[in-house]
Amino acid sequence: MNGPEIADFVYYGLFALAVGSYVFMQYRDRLGQGLQHAAIWVLIFLGIVIAYGFKDVLSEQFFPRQGHDVTASAITLPIARDGHYYADIKVNDVWVEFFVDTGATDIVLTQADAERVGIDTDALRYFGSAMTANGLVKTAPIRLDRFEFGEFFDYDVRASVNGGELDISLLGMEYLKRFDRIEIVEGSLRLYRD
Repeated sequence: MNGPEIADFVYYGLFALAVGSYVFMQYRDRLGQGLQHAAIWVLIFLGIVIAYGFKDVLSEQFFPRQGHDVTASAITLPIARDGHYYADIKVNDVWVEFFVDTGATDIVLTQADAERVGIDTDALRYFGSAMTANGLVKTAPIRLDRFEFGEFFDYDVRASVNGGELDISLLGMEYLKRFDRIEIVEGSLRLYRD
């Protein structure tokens, strides 16, 4: 154990001793009842820890993200709980989740998504750049053989791979401009293409 770990151990040990002493003094005449109360609080604490540990799984179970509604001429994306729009798109026959970003110019793949769709990220040349909320990042231009969004198919699509940290791939204006009309109706984003 190093210095900070020893200090944490001593701190938590003293805290547990103080709480334990208080509980013992309060329940010294009713030890059985005290142990019962302590067990209830331990179970409540464990329940909170477990719920927090599985918050993403529980969130998806109780509040699943709705899929997009597709017709022959339009795609409707429901607004997510975070107030944004997401799209599941098949890129080179692999499903990729995109954040719909009207502030982004290009289709931008994370390095992980680029690898999943068959791009050799080690061979890329990151000579482009893009300004993001996290500052300037390097980008590498690529071409995507097939881009399948609902009923719409595009081939040889220009995109880029982000050279920095990016949590989710971005669907920027370069692709969104392929639609004839974009509108928000009752909170849903609708993309129309004739």
